[in-house]
Amino acid sequence: MKPAMKTLPKGIVLNTTEQVLLNLLLLTMGSILCAITTNGILIPNRFLSSGLTGLILILHYLLPYLPVSTLYFLLNIPIFALGWKFVGQRFFFYSLAGMAIFSASLAWVHVSLPVQDMLSSALLAGILSGVGGGVILKSLGSAGGTDILSVALLKRFSVRIGTTTLAFNCMVLLAGAFLFPLEKVLYTLIYIYVATRIFNLVVTGLSQRKAVMIVSNLGDEISHRILEDIKRGVTILCGEGAYSGRDEKVIYTVVNFRELSRIKRLIRQIDPNAFVVVSDTLEVMGYKIGNQPKW
Repeated sequence: MKPAMKTLPKGIVLNTTEQVLLNLLLLTMGSILCAITTNGILIPNRFLSSGLTGLILILHYLLPYLPVSTLYFLLNIPIFALGWKFVGQRFFFYSLAGMAIFSASLAWVHVSLPVQDMLSSALLAGILSGVGGGVILKSLGSAGGTDILSVALLKRFSVRIGTTTLAFNCMVLLAGAFLFPLEKVLYTLIYIYVATRIFNLVVTGLSQRKAVMIVSNLGDEISHRILEDIKRGVTILCGEGAYSGRDEKVIYTVVNFRELSRIKRLIRQIDPNAFVVVSDTLEVMGYKIGNQPKW
């Protein structure tokens, strides 16, 4: 008698060979871009970097006989040992693969970029690193480093990922300001800023979720049109006007960036006097509209 097949809920996809290869390809492409940035721009100009790479570059500049790739691999070992208990297994093993790929890329990928101006070098480094880091995070893993540490601290102590990253970067840059010329740190700040902007664009792109709150006397019609035309869920809250004392219906919905212009156009058509608030979301959990982290 054949065992019964397990039916998966709608929306859940198993890891297939194609998915594994796609994720490894993303990790490889992103790692190569980041390695080109490190070996082709940061090290020749003696810039620093953000995260664990910044700490490794400081050690490399002080002890040039220590290879960057070896340092990156060795310093990731305690971080992965810590992260084992706090991150999902899929994210952990993909990140382990990403760390190995990035370490290999640092060792083998050496591309000389013909940019002599320091400011241009910082800008180019930010673009390449931002795209590379974004491509890595488009996979189901990371390249290790502070990504694993940030997730571990978030799950254990509820410390925001941005707080951990900012604190680590501040320590690296502060150490760099004492050990190296200040102009190198300033160029590094330019590089980190550009890399962060490009990274956010690659990772979020046009899929950033927006929370929309609408106060209108025609709330029923607006909510019906959102359900029918935009195919998004709507929650209707009961409110009261502080000045008028009238009962008001407050419509709450979450849409992606591409749908935002449609919902604003829809509201203007139905009620031009509607009060609308649009705000960014940090994380959204839910079928179809969700964008929660993969770890």
